[in-house]
Amino acid sequence: MRLCKYLKVIFMVLLSATIFTVTVHKVSYEHFKNLVNNSMVDHIFPKEPCACVERCLAASDDEWFAKRFRKDVSPVLALSNSILPEHIFKWWQSLQSRSTANYSQVIKELFSVVPGEEWYRDAGPSRCRTCAVVGNSGNLLGSHYGPFIDNHDFVFRMNKAPVEGYEKDVGSRTTHRIMYPESASHLDNNTHLVLLPFKTLDIQWVTSALTDGSIKRTRFKVINQLQATRDKVMVMHPAFMHYVHNTWLHIKSRRSYPSTGFLVLIFAMHVCDEVNVFGFGANSKGTWHHYFENTPKFFKRTGKHSGGIERETILELQKRKLIDLYTGW
Repeated sequence: MRLCKYLKVIFMVLLSATIFTVTVHKVSYEHFKNLVNNSMVDHIFPKEPCACVERCLAASDDEWFAKRFRKDVSPVLALSNSILPEHIFKWWQSLQSRSTANYSQVIKELFSVVPGEEWYRDAGPSRCRTCAVVGNSGNLLGSHYGPFIDNHDFVFRMNKAPVEGYEKDVGSRTTHRIMYPESASHLDNNTHLVLLPFKTLDIQWVTSALTDGSIKRTRFKVINQLQATRDKVMVMHPAFMHYVHNTWLHIKSRRSYPSTGFLVLIFAMHVCDEVNVFGFGANSKGTWHHYFENTPKFFKRTGKHSGGIERETILELQKRKLIDLYTGW
């Protein structure tokens, strides 16, 4: 299995060097319709959930996965789904210090600045959206995953993780950067911002950071005016965060909550058809550190995150062939 994954990476690297464009993950459902009549297509591909060849999350009949994966939970806040059930609102508020701000007013102000429609509800038989979730582990160094990562439709990165200088191992493309105010960085015009709102103030911050810059401090000093394209800004739904906490991790402690990396992984599984994961876990020497650190440090403590449960769940997803987990050489 591990050898097959390495051969796949090498194959993708070789593909990136050729002058021809070859798509190995997709097969066009519409193209088949042009070749044969609709009845033949429906017979050959009955109720085809997506157009991916290797794997299609929507097609999984795995019982373990079915007990956890809920298509009805929207991953992104929108005007139409912004009302929170009381138990979810209380859980969300408990993650940080309680806010006296009026949530409804905060949402109204948010969607006066950024799009208010639901994102990524376009799943279907003609779509094959491949996604790379790129963590920050030191196991990326020397991996040469860069061209393979860049070949995905969506490339998710977290917080301030740099790309420049590490392209051969981590890739050069970023379609979505997931952050919270304290980990924010400026974005180019092609990158979506996905805000992780751990408190009401975080949503107030993104509205402010895209307008008047009035909020200069949350838990500590933050970027008060952010370079980002307003039309590419979205906010992860607090109800989605609660769902990951309760359904995927079964965390009982109110003081614990999912890590950014795990939230992004489940987010990707909801908006993508095929998910590949890079840069999670320790390196080959067992050291846990960020690939961009000059002096690697051990940090096995996971603070308020249930690191052990998250790791076991990710390995289970890999075992059941629901994702591919790439852990370096």
